[in-house]
Amino acid sequence: MGRRQAQPSVHRRRHHAVLARHGRHRHPPDRPRSPPLALSAARRPRRERFEYELTLPFLGAERGSWQYPFGDLLRAGATLAAGSDWPVSSPDPLQALHVAVNRVEPGAPQGTPVFLPGQRLDLGTAIAAYTAGTAYVNHLDDLTGSITVGKAADLVVLDRDPFAGPAEEIAATRVLETFVEGRRVHPADDA
Repeated sequence: MGRRQAQPSVHRRRHHAVLARHGRHRHPPDRPRSPPLALSAARRPRRERFEYELTLPFLGAERGSWQYPFGDLLRAGATLAAGSDWPVSSPDPLQALHVAVNRVEPGAPQGTPVFLPGQRLDLGTAIAAYTAGTAYVNHLDDLTGSITVGKAADLVVLDRDPFAGPAEEIAATRVLETFVEGRRVHPADDA
């Protein structure tokens, strides 16, 4: 590939903790100790029902409230890096953004309880976790992760501005085109 560098050597990688897959429960006193780490917050969309039905009954109320503490970690100064836990969940980042902001799965019935509402992220923070945060974890923040002159032009064109509509509609956003290093690599069928 063109400008991109090979993956950095293991000696240049930044330490990070993966919360969604391993260690998603953070004891509250440990959260302020996280800022030196990048926290890979691979939030799994479409899992809240399973949390309420399968996990919370076994953990109990106190330990159950420690799950996916992204809001607390962000307030403590941690760098969040988001990704997918596919194939366990959807690889669609727009669905994951929806969950990070709403803490309710897309299409949930009216009245579905919000899963730990104090851990919600605002949309800008959630997008930064998927872009700048992930570039940071992979030590590629000088090459990608933000729309900056001189960085790789990895972009998507969306069918709407997700900031302009209601947060409950984030998951309805569609990708019309994808560009990698400035080259159009995927147009939607109707784009």
